[in-house]
Amino acid sequence: MLDTANTARITLHPHTRRVRIYSDDTLIADTKDAIELRERGYPNRHYIPEEDVDMSQLSTSSTVTHCPFKGDSTYYSLSSITDVAWSYDQPVEQMQAIAGRLAFDTKKVTQQTE
Repeated sequence: MLDTANTARITLHPHTRRVRIYSDDTLIADTKDAIELRERGYPNRHYIPEEDVDMSQLSTSSTVTHCPFKGDSTYYSLSSITDVAWSYDQPVEQMQAIAGRLAFDTKKVTQQTE
C-alpha cells in the first residue's frame, strides 16, 4: 500500500493488471501501471499514467473542482462526452503518487480490467 493522506478515508494501491478505457470501440487508455485509489463512500478509481492515455482525444474542460484530501482537479472531455476524466496535477503532499495520472468516469466510458 502506498502512503496516503488519511488512511481511514483514502488508500492507494499499485494495480499491475491491465486496465483499458474505451469510448464505444475507441481505445482511450491502456496501462499495466495504474494506481487504484480507494476512498470511503466512493467507487474505486484507477489512476492511469498520462503517457498511457491518448491525450490527443481529450480536451481540457472548464470544470475545476477541489477535494480537501486530494487537491484541485482538472477535467477533460472527449468530443462527445463532457468531463469524462480528471487529474490532480499538483495534489496534496500525501497524494503525490497520483500526480500526472488520469481517472475516468466509468459511467461515461467502459473500463476493462484483465
